[in-house]
Amino acid sequence: MSESNGDSKKPGGRGKSRKSPLAVALNYEPDTDKAPKVIAKGKDAIAEQILQIAFALDIKVREDAELAEILNLIDVDSEIPLEAFAAVAEILAYVYRANATMPPLAGGTAPTEEPTP
Repeated sequence: MSESNGDSKKPGGRGKSRKSPLAVALNYEPDTDKAPKVIAKGKDAIAEQILQIAFALDIKVREDAELAEILNLIDVDSEIPLEAFAAVAEILAYVYRANATMPPLAGGTAPTEEPTP
């Protein structure tokens, strides 16, 4: 999860401010976790390092400024708040589809195909 916010100026940007990078990394282990957890977060140089690691490990990154701000308030190693569940679930579904993996459902079986809209 990443976003940009802050006070630095865009080159040639007519006075508009370019925001400082903010990144929040999540992890979810369906067998052991009740909810996704914040495993890393940071602004500026730390955010850039989080993003570099994610890209180097081919981890999917999604830019969502509002969600990043909410998740940045959560302590590292803490579960995400209820208010963020819907947005995080959407991201996890995207990641699972992109990686062609789906965790088992609550009943212990993985879905065999995506539902048709």
